[in-house]
Amino acid sequence: MRGAPAIAVRGSEGSLCVDDDDGTMSKKKIVLAYSGGLDTSYCIPYLQEKKGFDVVTVTADTGGFDAEELREIEARSKALGAIEHFTVDGRQRVFERWVSYLIKGNVLRGQVYPLAVAAERVVQAEIVAEKAIAVHASAVAHGSTGAGNDQVRFDVAFHVLLPGIEIVTPTRDEKLSRDEEYQFLKARGVDIDPSMREYSINSGLWGATIGGGVTHDSTREIPADVWERAVDVAPTDESEVVSIGFEAGVPVAMGGGRLADPRMGGVELINTLGDICRRHRVGFGIHIGDTVLGIKGRIAFEAGAAIVLIHAHRELEKITLTAWQRFWKDHLAEFYGKMLHEGQAFEPALRDIEAMIDSSQTRVSGVAGVRLGAGSFQVITVDSPHSLAGAAAGVYGEMPKLWEGKDVRGYSTMAAIPARLHRAAGSKDAPPSEREAGR
Repeated sequence: MRGAPAIAVRGSEGSLCVDDDDGTMSKKKIVLAYSGGLDTSYCIPYLQEKKGFDVVTVTADTGGFDAEELREIEARSKALGAIEHFTVDGRQRVFERWVSYLIKGNVLRGQVYPLAVAAERVVQAEIVAEKAIAVHASAVAHGSTGAGNDQVRFDVAFHVLLPGIEIVTPTRDEKLSRDEEYQFLKARGVDIDPSMREYSINSGLWGATIGGGVTHDSTREIPADVWERAVDVAPTDESEVVSIGFEAGVPVAMGGGRLADPRMGGVELINTLGDICRRHRVGFGIHIGDTVLGIKGRIAFEAGAAIVLIHAHRELEKITLTAWQRFWKDHLAEFYGKMLHEGQAFEPALRDIEAMIDSSQTRVSGVAGVRLGAGSFQVITVDSPHSLAGAAAGVYGEMPKLWEGKDVRGYSTMAAIPARLHRAAGSKDAPPSEREAGR
C-alpha cells in the first residue's frame, strides 16, 4: 500500500500516531496541496490542532509565481508549522499534457473562457499524489470550498491516483467564510494580507482567475481595479504586431515582423506573450458558466496569451484543414474541454479524442501575425506551406480554374432538389409537376 505504515494508534496527547519501523512513535503525515493563500494557510494549523497530523506542504508551481513568491510561500508554510515543504515545477507538464490540446482544440468554455484553472489542478493533484507516496503519507488534503469546481477535480484525481487514501478538506468540511479563516489565523499570530478576505486569485500558466467580492453579483460591473490585482505589467498606448509560429498545431516560436524568431519553449512563449498582452490590456474577461455541481458561477479572468494563441491557431487551421476536419475536431474538443473542466481528466475517452486531435493537426503549421493594442487584438495575417487557400483553385470572387460555369449550373440544380421536394410536398401553390415529385 505505497509503503504506508500498517499500525495506527492514539498517542499520549490524543493525536493519531504510527508505529515506525524502528519502534518509535510519530504522528501520521498528511500532504497538503499548498498555494500560500488564505484557504490553504488555514488548513495547516487546522490539520495539526484539530486532526492531529504532521503536515507536509506541496506547492506545485503551475505558473503565476516568481522566485521570491515561492520563497515566501515556503517560509509561510514553515511559520504555520508544516514539518516539511516541497516546491515542484509543473509548468512544462501543464503545457505538454493539457495546454497543447486546449490550443489544438481551440477550447473556450462558453466561447469565452480558456479553462485557466482546470488543467493546472490536475497536474497539482498528480504532484501532491507523487509526494504523498514518497513521504509515506496516510492522507492528503486540499483547501477547496464546498461550492466550487476544484473540490471535485482534486477529489477525483486522488481517488484515481491514490485509491483508498483519506482525503481531508477543512475549508469544505467546516463551511467557513474567508473572514472566519482570516480571524482563525490572526488569533494564532499569522496576519494574512487582508485583501485575501474578499477576493481569491488563482494565477497560473494559462491565465489568472478572480473570484469573490463583486464577481458573485452578475448585476454589477466588475471594476477595473479587480483585474489589476492579477496584472503587474505597466500598460502602453502603442500598438504592436507579433508573429507566432506553429508546428503541428503547437506554438513553437514568436517574434516581431512577418516571420517568427527561432524556436521558443511552450512555457517561455506563453509567459512572454502574456507580458505583451498585459501591456496592451488584452485578455481581460468575465465568464458565467455552469459549475460541476450544477449551480451558476461567475469569475473575472486575465488570460491574454491563451486567448491570442487560440484565435491565432484557429485562423491558421482555417487555411490548412478541410471544413469537415474542423467541424468534427472542434465538436470533440468542446466535449474534451467539458470533461477536463468537470474533473474527468483520467476518462479514457479523452485519450481517444487526443489521438483524433493530433491526427487533425499534422498540417497545421505556419505563422500567424497578430496586432495588439488598446485592449484589443486581431489576427491580421496567416501563412502556411500547407495552405488550401492558394491560387490553384482560382481567386474568390473572380474566375475559377478548377471548374466552368456550366458545372456550377448543374451542381446548383442538384443541390436545390431536397429543399424543392420538401417545399412542394407541403404547398398547394406549387406546380403540379413538383407536387407529384414531392409525393
